[in-house]
Amino acid sequence: MLGTVYLFLFITIVFKPLQFNKKCEEIFEGLLQHGRLSLNQIIDRFKQTSNQGDSSAEAARDNFNKLVNARFVERCPAPEPFLGPPAEDETAAKKQGAKSAKIVKQTIEQRALAAAAPMESMRFLVETVTWNEASVETTDKKNTVVTLGTKRKQDNLESNTELLATDENKVLWRANFEEFIRRLRHKACVANVKVRVNNDAAIVLAATLELSRHSETKVRIDNSVPQSINAIYDEVIKRDGGLGMDLERIRASLVELGCETPLMAIDETYSVDLKNIIEQARIEEVECIVLKRYGREAYRMFRLLSKADRLLETDKISDTTFVEKKDAAKILFKLWKDDYLEMKKVIARGARQSEFILWKINKQSLWEHVLDEMYHAALNLRLRITHEQEQEKEILQMPREKLVKELHSELHNRYNRLRKVRITLESSLMNLDDALMLFHDF
Repeated sequence: MLGTVYLFLFITIVFKPLQFNKKCEEIFEGLLQHGRLSLNQIIDRFKQTSNQGDSSAEAARDNFNKLVNARFVERCPAPEPFLGPPAEDETAAKKQGAKSAKIVKQTIEQRALAAAAPMESMRFLVETVTWNEASVETTDKKNTVVTLGTKRKQDNLESNTELLATDENKVLWRANFEEFIRRLRHKACVANVKVRVNNDAAIVLAATLELSRHSETKVRIDNSVPQSINAIYDEVIKRDGGLGMDLERIRASLVELGCETPLMAIDETYSVDLKNIIEQARIEEVECIVLKRYGREAYRMFRLLSKADRLLETDKISDTTFVEKKDAAKILFKLWKDDYLEMKKVIARGARQSEFILWKINKQSLWEHVLDEMYHAALNLRLRITHEQEQEKEILQMPREKLVKELHSELHNRYNRLRKVRITLESSLMNLDDALMLFHDF
């Protein structure tokens, strides 16, 4: 059931706003179900599902091209990549001993993946017929006498057609999940800015990300590709709510997004710090966990430390957050024990020796800890769903007509309870998946 829900979410969140038609959704659904298909297999499957026969082949090609152009579909990596011998510098590094161990080397698996990956120019390339076979046949009928050169051209054309047909069977295509992660990351950034800053900043950010999307070389980029103010303005006015925005409002929104104002107006380009936006979203997620698990006082102290981003002494935290010193120390120790904070003891030597306890949030280790907790929570939810289904197996195997007849019976009540529990658990699991993406993929 969850697989169907995730497919629905892919289509709803990503496809619908881009106004892809139902035929594109059917082609993409086939790739998700089968993993990888050749173009001919995609066309054959489309004919069977659409029940339109040969007339649907051209429609399948057109819609497949739309998906490739939007980078939702890509060529599969080579099945048997060639791995050459190690480079001379790698061999020399091995002989150097312990000093070379500090250098990060690629594993065989990483080298194989890099060798198998198609070149960027080939990754989204669809071979198309650029000649008209009918015109070739007509020319053959008219010209009864052909020169040797013309004959050679015709042979080359026929061989090219055969090669193209072979390629359509040999080249395999798959869903490009990297593009989905990129778009979902962009959506998460825009949603966070809309709530945390304002709607204008969200519109400007969405326009900037749309302009830089095709230039991004990887998903986790720290800053968006620099764009000129004129290009951003042209994209902003195309969007809902952006038509009334002038250059000054756009510049003000870019400043709110943390962009630095260019010193020279000649080359006025802007780049948004996406890493900071993702970090703010992660902090907000962890703050919600702290609030629910440890209470409002712990939330205030944790929030103070996240904003300070440096070591703070216990008394300073207590005074700033208006929490009793004894209670503050207990809460801070509990957060430290559960790996949400780092603690450092400092001894001040003088007329009288004093010990101070300092607290800080180590964001990198915190992200790893929260991600690990989320994995455990997801596993527990999955096990609970399985347990509920096993417990009520008898009801699930019953015909629906029998349950409908017995509206006020114990069986019907048990069925309603199971339905509510499943909806609650699966909704919680999907919300948890959103948070997992924030910490794992973004």
